[in-house]
Parts: sequence; structure tokens; C-alpha cells
Amino acid sequence: MTGAAKRLLLETLGWLLLVAGVAALVLPGPGLLLIAAGLAVLSRQYAWADNLLEPVLLRALRAAAEGVETWPRILMSTLFALGIGAVGVLWLAGPEAPGWWPLDAAWWLLGGPWTGVTLLVSCVIALVLIVYSYRRFHDNPDAVAALQGEIEEADEEAHEQRERMRHLRERRAHEHPEEPGKHSGDAPGKQPGDER
Repeated sequence: MTGAAKRLLLETLGWLLLVAGVAALVLPGPGLLLIAAGLAVLSRQYAWADNLLEPVLLRALRAAAEGVETWPRILMSTLFALGIGAVGVLWLAGPEAPGWWPLDAAWWLLGGPWTGVTLLVSCVIALVLIVYSYRRFHDNPDAVAALQGEIEEADEEAHEQRERMRHLRERRAHEHPEEPGKHSGDAPGKQPGDER
């Protein structure tokens, strides 16, 4: 595979994962993890993706830690993941539209078997994440505190980087001021203060 083809393939994969992650923030699925995976792929080519990767990944881990703080949360997370899996099995089975379905049968179980497959994959990812989070964070305040420290450190680094970029923009603007009499949005030949 040529370098350009590999780059195009990786960039396409990264953007697909990013879009799927954004969609999974509101739909069933591991949204922050997909966003982090997309950013990880895109970070090979884009500095902005590399800058966003660590904060997003840390927030995904924080959400995972919060999901296993108490037994009711663990139970609800597990039931939700299993529910997603059950819906995936339903999609794969593909039963006929029931009589109470108000729309055309073509609108029943949209997406066909691939929707079922993605729901089952989301279920497995969610269950693995619950087990991982339980083992790493449940009844382990030191791990949660360390994660919070990493998040604060990443936020501070991001703030410092934004400040450096702001100073750089200001310095460039100071070194390359607009020519006198030329202001963005002015008509050609019009001087500031001209009222015609």
C-alpha cells in the first residue's frame, strides 16, 4: 500500500470513528471511547487531534469510574449493556413487523443485520469496560484520585497551550500590522473616519 493510500485509509477510519463516537454520545454505544479511538488515529496526522486525545481519554476513564462507584450504578450499567445486546439479538433475528406497528413494514428494524451486529459489539465493549472499571476503580479511592489528578494536569497543560497560542497570534499581529489605511472590511480607498 502506498503512503498516500495508507494516509487516506487512516484518515477515513479516524473520521468515521470520530463521527460514530459523537453519534454514540446520544445513541447506545461507547461514545467517548470511539471519539478517543478516532482521535488516536487522526493524531498521527493532525496536532489538534493529538492535543485532544489525552483529555478525551481521561474523561472517558472518569465516566467509567463513575459508572462503578456504587452497586446500583454497576447494576444499571450492566442491565443497560445487556439491554443493548438483547436489542441487537432482536435485530439479528429480524422478526416480522408486529400488527401494532403503525408504519410500513420497511421501517421496522432499520439497518438490517448490521445494526444488530453493531449493537452486539457495543454490548460487549460496554461489559468489558464495566469489568475493567470495576477492577481498576471500585473501592479504590487512590486510583480515582490519581485519575482526577491526571485530568487536572491535562486541563492545566491545555490551558497553557491555549495561552501560548494566544500570545503567538498577538505577537504575529504586532510584527505584521495591517498597512495604514487598510482595515478589513473597508472599501478600497476609504480611510478610517471618512464619512461620505
